[in-house]
Amino acid sequence: MTDLDLDQRQLDRYARHIIMDGMGPSGQKALLDAEVLVVGAGGLGSPVIQYLAAAGVGTLHIVDDDVVERSNLQRQTIHRDADQGRSKVESAAEFVRGLNPDVEVVTHDVEFTPKNAEAFVADKDYVVDCSDNFRTRYIVNDACTLAGVPFSHGAVFRYEGQVTTFDGGDDSPCYRCLFPEAPPEGTVPDCATAGVLGAVPGTIGTIQATEVTKGIMDVGERLDGRLLFYDAERMEFDEIEIKRNPDCPVCGDDPAIDSVADVEYVDSCAIE
Repeated sequence: MTDLDLDQRQLDRYARHIIMDGMGPSGQKALLDAEVLVVGAGGLGSPVIQYLAAAGVGTLHIVDDDVVERSNLQRQTIHRDADQGRSKVESAAEFVRGLNPDVEVVTHDVEFTPKNAEAFVADKDYVVDCSDNFRTRYIVNDACTLAGVPFSHGAVFRYEGQVTTFDGGDDSPCYRCLFPEAPPEGTVPDCATAGVLGAVPGTIGTIQATEVTKGIMDVGERLDGRLLFYDAERMEFDEIEIKRNPDCPVCGDDPAIDSVADVEYVDSCAIE
């Protein structure tokens, strides 16, 4: 055993991490001690769960109330054909347990709602928003921002994706600084009606997993204050700056709410 309690099996498994400058055994130990919440075990959740588990994140909480369908399998790579009809969290948990016995998986076969969001987010080192709808994105943002928990946001559409990280510092923006409220219902088609190239969520989810891994180890620069756009059709990345809005109702100088219970997450998810 080392001073950081890594046994020989772990030294072998994580050797390519441990030999990196700026990481070493202490960085790997930080991953093994970390507790991460993943909201959604679908297209984005698949690469996030896969790479966080492979990296040795000690405890993964996975929240999703959906079941595996055949149409998921073109992009949701942690699920198998034989998993059709099975809950996504159980399918995901089986995948993780087969990949890395160091990782404890805690499954939550429920919807992520204002009633349970604060409890789910509490005491987590990071939250990863892998949801596919605006309502959940705003609940994740508000719960994490109010609790001071950093989180990664990702979204995909056809050939495109976007990803950013909200670290929750004094000068950090939140999702509402970028999108104060959701677009009107029905104006943005979802993947079921518009489609998505199967590898696009793989790219975006892998970036999310990278951001979370770096955040836990506190190495490098993250996307806090920057939104990264990915266009797979043209194979281009673009970036825009996100500035903190002092009038933001959640993270501003005089916030309008102090609990997700104060918000009605319907239609535009607006805060009165």
